[in-house]
Amino acid sequence: MRSAPAAGTAAPRRGRPGYDLESLLAVAVTVFNERGYDGTSMEDLSKRLGISKSSIYYHVDAKEDLLRMALDRALDGLFGVADQVTSLEVPAIERLELLVRGSVRVLAERLPYVTLLLRARGNTSTQRRALARRRQFDQLVADLVAEAERAGDIRPDVDPAITARLLFGMVNSLAEWYRPAARPPGGGADRVDGLADAVCAVAFDGLRVAR
Repeated sequence: MRSAPAAGTAAPRRGRPGYDLESLLAVAVTVFNERGYDGTSMEDLSKRLGISKSSIYYHVDAKEDLLRMALDRALDGLFGVADQVTSLEVPAIERLELLVRGSVRVLAERLPYVTLLLRARGNTSTQRRALARRRQFDQLVADLVAEAERAGDIRPDVDPAITARLLFGMVNSLAEWYRPAARPPGGGADRVDGLADAVCAVAFDGLRVAR
């Protein structure tokens, strides 16, 4: 990304007003999801944005910079939840449920970015890096499942790695059909909480050992 202008100097023009890096990234992710990353050119982005390619290059050096920022947006959200959850001194089954709830919220709030992550196939070095981070997250989930199983809170007849994949397969499937709806102020949060409640009810009712 280009360096910021020195303090006290005017910033160069950025093409059409309103296209700062954040809004540029949002449009780029939309196009990547529509056309596929490999099928999107800088010319495609230029046409969608209604600005010149040089205006895009003001913010980034290459198309892959936009991909990296987009994938990191999804992964940083997931690992942010994981960091919060793993630091809690509560049973593993509770940490696991909190991780699922937080991941649902990340997916709902960063839907285009998580969708792009889930569609990554490792065709570029940036995608391979993102997939490696995703595997780290998957391992964290599997470790939590195994810990909850050892504590006697999760049924032991399913391999922890399989349980983790099934659990987050359910979460990730939301990207295929969940669409944020126009809601009054505060209504969006209620809707996402309800979505998390539904996922946890379906998943954990089948996982927990009956007491």
